[in-house]
Amino acid sequence: MQHQIVSREEWLAARLGLLKEEKELTRRSDELARRRQELPWVRVDKEYRFETDEGSASLADLFRGRSQLLVYHFMFGPDYTAGCPSCSTIADGFDGFVVHLANHDVTLSAVSRAPLAKLEAYKRRMGWAFPWASSLGSDFNFDFNVSFTEEQQREGVVEYNFRRGGHAMDATPVAEPVAQLAATCGTDAATYSRDRPGMSAFVLEDGVVYHTYSTYARGLDGLWGMYQWLDRAPKGRNETGIWWRRHDEYEPLPQNAGSCCHAADARG
Repeated sequence: MQHQIVSREEWLAARLGLLKEEKELTRRSDELARRRQELPWVRVDKEYRFETDEGSASLADLFRGRSQLLVYHFMFGPDYTAGCPSCSTIADGFDGFVVHLANHDVTLSAVSRAPLAKLEAYKRRMGWAFPWASSLGSDFNFDFNVSFTEEQQREGVVEYNFRRGGHAMDATPVAEPVAQLAATCGTDAATYSRDRPGMSAFVLEDGVVYHTYSTYARGLDGLWGMYQWLDRAPKGRNETGIWWRRHDEYEPLPQNAGSCCHAADARG
């Protein structure tokens, strides 16, 4: 993209034009948030069991004494050797939010199908502390449309993001980015694609759990803090493929010889 080089006054005029559109988007976003909260609730009568670091738990137990629960459906299938790198970049921000949400009557928890031992080992590797429950052996992931069986996959009846087919994970032949991400999780593309990302919201009232909201795929963009920053960077997302890694897999960044402290030393 070619950019004009202009005076400060010309830049300000252009910026104010964009500001008007940004304010319209903010107001529209506020309206959508209000409409999310107005969605009807669905009573959850099915008994789900989870394994947590505090033992076996019900869905109500995951609230941890609060009235609201936000679940991030983290892609970590039973046969993965590591969590999905895309989900991992999203989850890198969770620890910073968890304490604030907990003090506003909201529990944030990840849920995956991998056994608890795998989740806990990966948490230690990543240095995370947020709650993370295993739903292995439960229908939870399947009922909330983030996990699918081999039969569904084989018959082409996977329904994800409120529609059947159309997602990169369902493409034939396998999309290269999907194969690339699967390899980083120690599995093949088909196995990798039987778990998908998403988030679901629940409320607990008078001992009854209700499902209030779910979103998937690009609906998770707002939770991906990295992209919120990149969308405001001069070159934007500026990507042609899978460039991100788990945070412990990047090459060490070179020392910046021009940093302020070095400059101060040079001025001595």
